[in-house]
Amino acid sequence: MAQSSAESDSESAYDRLLTKYKRIANVENAGGILSWDQQVMMPDEGTPARSQQMSALSALSHELLTDDEFGDLLDAAEADDPTDEQADVLRELRRDYERAARVPNDLVEKISAASSEAIPAWKQAKAEDDFETFAPHLEKHVELKREYAEHIDPDRDPYEVLFEDYEPCLPLEQAEEILAEVREVLVPMIEDIRESDVDLAVDAFEGEFPEEDQEALVRDALTTLGYPWERGRLDTAPHPFSSGTQFDARVTTRYDESDVLGSLFSTVHEFGHALYTLGLPDEHYATPLGENRNLSVHESQSRLWENHVGRSRGFWRHFLPTLEDRFPEVDATVEEAYEAANQVYDDNLIRVEADELTYHLHIVIRFELERDLIAGDLAVEDVPEAWNDKYEEYLGIRPDTDSEGCLQDIHWAYGNFGYFPTYSLGSIMAAQLFSAAEADIDDLDGKLADGEFGDLREWLREHIHQHGRRYETNDLVKRATGEDFAADDFLDYVESKYGSLYDL
Repeated sequence: MAQSSAESDSESAYDRLLTKYKRIANVENAGGILSWDQQVMMPDEGTPARSQQMSALSALSHELLTDDEFGDLLDAAEADDPTDEQADVLRELRRDYERAARVPNDLVEKISAASSEAIPAWKQAKAEDDFETFAPHLEKHVELKREYAEHIDPDRDPYEVLFEDYEPCLPLEQAEEILAEVREVLVPMIEDIRESDVDLAVDAFEGEFPEEDQEALVRDALTTLGYPWERGRLDTAPHPFSSGTQFDARVTTRYDESDVLGSLFSTVHEFGHALYTLGLPDEHYATPLGENRNLSVHESQSRLWENHVGRSRGFWRHFLPTLEDRFPEVDATVEEAYEAANQVYDDNLIRVEADELTYHLHIVIRFELERDLIAGDLAVEDVPEAWNDKYEEYLGIRPDTDSEGCLQDIHWAYGNFGYFPTYSLGSIMAAQLFSAAEADIDDLDGKLADGEFGDLREWLREHIHQHGRRYETNDLVKRATGEDFAADDFLDYVESKYGSLYDL
């Protein structure tokens, strides 16, 4: 039934604007389900249709956002004495609108179609260790994303423009300064660890662990941590991820029958993402107040649960009996489990299987390579060799295959250039947030040891999740912790933890 003019006139420009945005958000959320399906359940030959479907939804979303009426309503709402909360929402919509308006609709369609075609090509290339299968798709993404960045701002570094898709609130310069400070500490610390004579209990979880039993274990972990199954599900994917909304936040993991900790930590990591999504307020679904702030904040949630909870002594005091029930052949003390969970590897090539410290060198490598790709300083055909050279330079190891080298991550198959720095930024932010939570929650470690995770979930919901996109990154961190976003808590945490473990 059509809305009467009287009803339309009674609505404020802000309300009408929000109604239009909700339609955009729902189109994008529908695209998210199609993307999830493509990675988890879609038949192998479904790509031609899925590519068109995703392209159509991306184009529709872009058309709705850049429509003249949306811009007119945005102008009117901004001029209509908005409340503080409304002003925060309008700031976010203004950013989205102006950025999208600079990008031609046909380019949006091309990028979406390129992604849908690249994902199965990446899967095949990784499975067959054949970079040449994926190379044309990577080349196409690089070209399209350069064009995309030029439309948004031809006078700036295109990589800086692309970084803003994932972290719109932190200047790249601030991010680089924080990351450089961390690198300066981690590189010599990792070298000291490699020279340490300390022998950790690295074999505490050696053995063969059937996939079906690992699935039962990670389901135990999700239930223990408080994952609401009525609003989620667990599946497998070549590259673990989480996606969805506050009503339906799904997680995926993957299994290696010789590595039970790999699937466990992968699942706990994705739980952190899902918990953030589920903590967004129901009443603000499909509005900026019901959407996550950005990927740096999102990664802070996954890394907090993976590292500060999942790798803690408290967690292992609680969860080790569950693991031993599933795998009676495991016979480890809590301290041995803690050491095995926190060992620093000297020969790991895979980012998602990396330890907490060398993980950041994996990020540095990707960051430097994709900057060179976008700048035109690295040809796509030279990526495998450049990747291997950097692994040898930074980690002292060299991949034998492209599958364990430059084909291991799915991000470039999506055209996601500028994404990787948010992983390290998220880890740094996680330490700052967890330190504040420890100060606010009485005996947090004791609660983790007792399997009581509710207080931590509630603290994160109150200080981070419930705000959606209302506050920009630096303001959100300052409100949650009382301090500016900085690397201090992260550096204190790793120096204390690994100094103790390795007698540095």
